[in-house]
Amino acid sequence: MDKATIAGLALGFGGVFVGNMLEGGNIGQIINPIAGLIVLGGTIGATMVQFPMSTFVAAIKSLNSVLKEPVDNSHELVEEIVRYATIARKDGILALESLAPKASDPFLSRALMMAVDGADSTAMRESLEPSIAHMEEAGEDLAKVYEAAGGFSPTIGIIGAVLGLIQVMQNLSDIAAVGHGIASAFVATIYGVAFANLVALPVSGKLKLRTRTLIASKELILEGALAIQQGMNPKLIRERLTSFTHGKESGAKGAAVAAERAQAAA
Repeated sequence: MDKATIAGLALGFGGVFVGNMLEGGNIGQIINPIAGLIVLGGTIGATMVQFPMSTFVAAIKSLNSVLKEPVDNSHELVEEIVRYATIARKDGILALESLAPKASDPFLSRALMMAVDGADSTAMRESLEPSIAHMEEAGEDLAKVYEAAGGFSPTIGIIGAVLGLIQVMQNLSDIAAVGHGIASAFVATIYGVAFANLVALPVSGKLKLRTRTLIASKELILEGALAIQQGMNPKLIRERLTSFTHGKESGAKGAAVAAERAQAAA
């Protein structure tokens, strides 16, 4: 499980509930199944209108990747490519014909087979780069589904609040009931805004990060396969490919240094 996702959801919803209690409220005041039905049903319906069913279903399935802890196998991928490069340099590119189908990544298998079949670097790029672009576009489409849901839900929440107020205004004789009805009506607004900012938009952002990581690994594979096709020295290939992983390490290291400086300044 992705600890950041679980902790973020717990902290976000927990902060709302605890804040409500500290202000003198109780959980029962913000539990309204009808408001939840209006917001959730309306948001899902509006999102389904905007996207094809296949994209919508794929976006629902992608929640699994949001909840799972991401695995960074870039270093292992570099070493695997270097092993193939060493074999190709020692025994010739045709020696990879039996090994390519066993590669850890199907995209790597495809790239190695193209090199084995004698494709030049231009042909490999023209064939593989569109596949990478398609993966990136598909990943962005999934993120856009949740981004759209995050845009719809606050407005649907307002619709739910207005519907509740309509019912309240039809019975103004009981002032106490009117006050309670108005309070209940605004629960739909809370649901709409909370769903957008605590679930839909954060999930959209995380899916974009997952897509970026996926595309980086495919670009690493492409560069490695091209280097093998060109007969480059395995040591040079390792140096070229580690630049893809150094970006992640330097980013994490930079964040750690910034945190240390901030602590020292405090």
